[in-house]
Amino acid sequence: MSDKELADLIFPNITKTIADYEAIYPKRDLEAGAKVTRFAPSPTGFVHIGNLLQALLDYYLAKNSNGIFYLRNEDTDTKREVDTAVDKIMEVLDYVGFQPDEYEYRGKIVGNYGPYVQSERKEIYHAFIKHLIEIGRAYPCFCTTEELDVMRKKQEAKKSRIGYYGGWAKCRDLTNEERAERIKNGEEYVIRFKSLGNYNRKVQFDDLVTGTIEFPENDLDHIIMKSSDFLPTYHFAHVVDDHLMHTTHVVRGQEWISSVPFHIELFSAFGFEQPKYIHNSLLLKQEDGVRRKISKRKDPEALMSYYIEKGYPKEAVIESLMTILNSNYEEWRDENPDKSYLEFEFDPHKVGTSGALYDLDKLDNISKNLISRMDKETVYNNLEEYTKVYDNEFHKIITKNPDYTKSVLNIEREQEKPRKDFACWSDVKEQIWYMFDELYQPQNFEWMKITELDEIKRILGKYMTEYFDESDDKDTWFDKIKEMSTELGYAANMKDYKKNPENYLGSVADISTVLRVAITSKSKTPDLYEIMRLLGKDRIISRIDIL
Repeated sequence: MSDKELADLIFPNITKTIADYEAIYPKRDLEAGAKVTRFAPSPTGFVHIGNLLQALLDYYLAKNSNGIFYLRNEDTDTKREVDTAVDKIMEVLDYVGFQPDEYEYRGKIVGNYGPYVQSERKEIYHAFIKHLIEIGRAYPCFCTTEELDVMRKKQEAKKSRIGYYGGWAKCRDLTNEERAERIKNGEEYVIRFKSLGNYNRKVQFDDLVTGTIEFPENDLDHIIMKSSDFLPTYHFAHVVDDHLMHTTHVVRGQEWISSVPFHIELFSAFGFEQPKYIHNSLLLKQEDGVRRKISKRKDPEALMSYYIEKGYPKEAVIESLMTILNSNYEEWRDENPDKSYLEFEFDPHKVGTSGALYDLDKLDNISKNLISRMDKETVYNNLEEYTKVYDNEFHKIITKNPDYTKSVLNIEREQEKPRKDFACWSDVKEQIWYMFDELYQPQNFEWMKITELDEIKRILGKYMTEYFDESDDKDTWFDKIKEMSTELGYAANMKDYKKNPENYLGSVADISTVLRVAITSKSKTPDLYEIMRLLGKDRIISRIDIL
């Protein structure tokens, strides 16, 4: 029996050839230098920050070169597939604004190179596998799990390399007649790639980050089609898809580098040009002085849902990841504060190869700076959208009087050095709750130096009866507080107080703190004058009366 006859036995209904599919998916009509990249997560769990790092570079490379960024759903691992995973993938892409040029979602296909879901491309993969069988580069393997376990134990005992190769590949040398008979008898089988590699020879490939890397040639007869559902493995499917979809650059984690020799041999067996590879650094976390890989199980910040639910602006998350992708990004950003990150010139040689520290404190700083530069309308709109989903009670409060809320959010905002209170939208409520009567139920008054209630009431009584005037401008307001301080035995000038503290009951700062805590319960707030102006006389009196 010939190899072609065996291939026809295994795939009797596959009539299209590789040439047919190459005609169906012709070379893309793009300008010179345009890059075609794909974000190809597996729907076996939730999207993590490492996925987003890869998606960011995929998106950047495509958009920076007027190329194509497409989404491919690599769902061939059906045993581990999670029903809601695809929805989560789309949610994350929508959150960061990475709209794919081509994708498939809920039955809608956008683009001419689909389907973009691998389980829907089974017939295509079978045509390519059939071709490998026809040319003697693939074969059915009937080894059971028990037989493979025995083989592995023998390899361990002999201290041999673990795997299905050489003399250990017992189904490799079956005759086609033997294979056909076992198939006709209904024996379960997988399809394995027949490697021609020699482990004692070296193969080189160029990674755009690491440079030239040398590995032993692949000599393992890897499984390329599973027996359970006849779907291909990742290793095989991505070779077929990247060829037909004309992917120019593949971005993935460094953990895939060791698989490249096998991928090179697959591309070579078909005579395909392989894409350029960019293997990103692993993301690390600093814990107790030790750096370790960020864990989806241990670290909530590993999952993208953390950033969405906390309400980090997408721009902040993107900026924090760009600083990881290229070591010179921060310097470029300082010199180009108003440019899009897509205008940055990415240099793969400036990607770290030993792991990159992902620091939430750094993200918070980036995000605080970003939010501080937003105008009140932008802050309000973002907060309104966030609370609509994650805090319905607060949403009703802030939208009841939008102009008032915007004024609250604008305190110390539109000025040369704006206040940097908020790292994410979930921070806002805990920072401004006291400005809303519906939320003002203080559990603790943060009195500082002055704690005696009689003295507090003396200060507040004096201020409200003799000095408070809603029409005062800020300078007049503060001059009155200083005047009252002197009258009550407190230093109106901080220099005087620091020079001779024994001559005073305290300073004007202590007087201001009493006013601040009396009407907000907090010892640290934004500008007190603006807070009092927005609250107004009646609300200030009602809060003081609580004491």
